[in-house]
Amino acid sequence: MFDKVLLKNMETPGSHLITSYEAHGGYESLAKVLKGYSPGDLIELVKDANLKGRGGAGFPTGLKWSFVPKDTGKPVYLCCNADESEPGTFKDRALMEKDPHMMIEGMLIAAYAIGAEISYIYIRGEYTLSIERVEEALKQAYAKGLLGKNILSTDFSHDIYVHLGAGAYICGEETALLESIEGRRAQPKLKPPFPAVAGLYECPTVINNVETFACLPHIIERGVEWFRGIGPDASPGPKLYCLSGRVRKPGLYELPMGISLRELVENHAGGARSGTIKAVIPGGVSAPMIPECDLDVGMDFDSLAAAGSMLGSAGVIVLDDAACVVRVAMCTMDFFNEESCGKCTPCREGNDWASKVLHRLEAGAGRREDIDQLEFLCEGIFGNSFCALGDAAAWSLGAALKHFRGEFERHIDEGKCPFH
Repeated sequence: MFDKVLLKNMETPGSHLITSYEAHGGYESLAKVLKGYSPGDLIELVKDANLKGRGGAGFPTGLKWSFVPKDTGKPVYLCCNADESEPGTFKDRALMEKDPHMMIEGMLIAAYAIGAEISYIYIRGEYTLSIERVEEALKQAYAKGLLGKNILSTDFSHDIYVHLGAGAYICGEETALLESIEGRRAQPKLKPPFPAVAGLYECPTVINNVETFACLPHIIERGVEWFRGIGPDASPGPKLYCLSGRVRKPGLYELPMGISLRELVENHAGGARSGTIKAVIPGGVSAPMIPECDLDVGMDFDSLAAAGSMLGSAGVIVLDDAACVVRVAMCTMDFFNEESCGKCTPCREGNDWASKVLHRLEAGAGRREDIDQLEFLCEGIFGNSFCALGDAAAWSLGAALKHFRGEFERHIDEGKCPFH
């Protein structure tokens, strides 16, 4: 039986209040860190825990922190990516609405490790309750002396500010997020230099996800061995999975990293709402879909990568046998086309043409050469776009074509969508 860690207080009345958080041991990990760890020791501890970033890329958190240069004479910044614009994803929203102090405590621990005195929480503007709860939690933390000058009577001082996004998916890319905070149009920047060296205002900057920060107090409290004892050694720890689509019990689940996709969907979420499962998108629409026959794959970074997909944001979208894969691909490509920042030609033009072809197919006016054209567009976009948005679009469409080419052919042969 797996005991919840990140969601353990979700059903507690007033769980978003600092009184409730402190009653369950909140901010004790911060006190332990400030009075018992050097920044270098703390970074090594997070490295030893092998905490992988929960925002999608899965980069080792402690390693990312270690890239921040020392004694540059510039301020160091910390940013929390709470934009959460990936379709099918709602885990960070739940944490901010129900237990925002867990994220704040994690941010303070990270800020101490990298020597940052200022943090920004970048929240998508549509998350009105999240914004309200986070701003309220920050006021409570300031009132308790957990933010501001000389936190817990130590030399550590830190301020956190909330920055609202305007619903641009591209801001999930860390350099575009930084551009937005600085007041410029949100477009990815060329790397290197990476943000750890030249990020916000050209200063050393670390960007982590809400769920990543939420893991930190528990690693400090329970230790490295506890954390590494959950899930596979290469990707350990508890994980939040967002279940949606045509599934009997949609919702937010906390389970060990590495649980099989089949167990997650069939045992915990109750399987397909009607009929049988056709395919599952494991990590938000950026992740290539996996057909039912391959659902025994583990839900962790390495296992899904080996299966030709990715964990991403763990936004699990279930398709049953009544779902039209062509329509799913069309809606997905419409999304990527709409959200492309337009900076690079492969993404800007490739996604637009793919969207047009898919609309023609779904309307029953497709031609045999359209399938070849879609594959050609995927090849032209993947690996040639400025950031990962183009790659994700091409990868997602490519998987639909690979696993369900027959459905695309049926749309052409029958001159209509056979599922609607």
